[in-house]
Amino acid sequence: MKILFIVLSYLLGAVPTGYLAFKLSARGDIREHGSRNTGATNVMRLRGWKLAVPVAIADVFKGFLPAFLAFRLFGDTRLALAASFVAVVGHCYPVYIRFRGGKGVATTIGAAAAVDPLPLLGCAVLFLFVVGLTLYVSLGSILAVSALPILSLLLGAGPATVLWGVAIAALIILRHKGNIGRLLAGRERKLGERAA
Repeated sequence: MKILFIVLSYLLGAVPTGYLAFKLSARGDIREHGSRNTGATNVMRLRGWKLAVPVAIADVFKGFLPAFLAFRLFGDTRLALAASFVAVVGHCYPVYIRFRGGKGVATTIGAAAAVDPLPLLGCAVLFLFVVGLTLYVSLGSILAVSALPILSLLLGAGPATVLWGVAIAALIILRHKGNIGRLLAGRERKLGERAA
């Protein structure tokens, strides 16, 4: 039953909300435009806030629901960690659209809100500070997710939760490797800068 729950968590995370929203509104493949990923940031740059906000909310929900249900139905922390992690993996590598998805940040926010919300608040403050200072969403995301396991450890989370944070951070940083290259080269788009 728990294995089935983990599989279903991946399949939920893999629902390509940004891809579907863009397909319905622009009749195209979002992965051929802008940053070429399916996340809400790319949707915002291409189609604006009105479409990006519901996409972001749906992506957060995809990360939150598996962990929330694992706690409520099974009372199992390790299952919640595993299910929420595979939901983020699903968002990044969705089976429905040939494993080319988003960066996983919004889905991670939902997962962390269910798993360990207190460190998430610190990550949110760091994200807002960095983005407010630099206007680079990618830099804010990378630094915030890097802080997640550190804050979890400092705030007394168990070893499994800290390791979950390390795994999540590694995955999100991996998904941002192109952004890291553009940041170092001075070619990264800033917040509010629309994509072609």
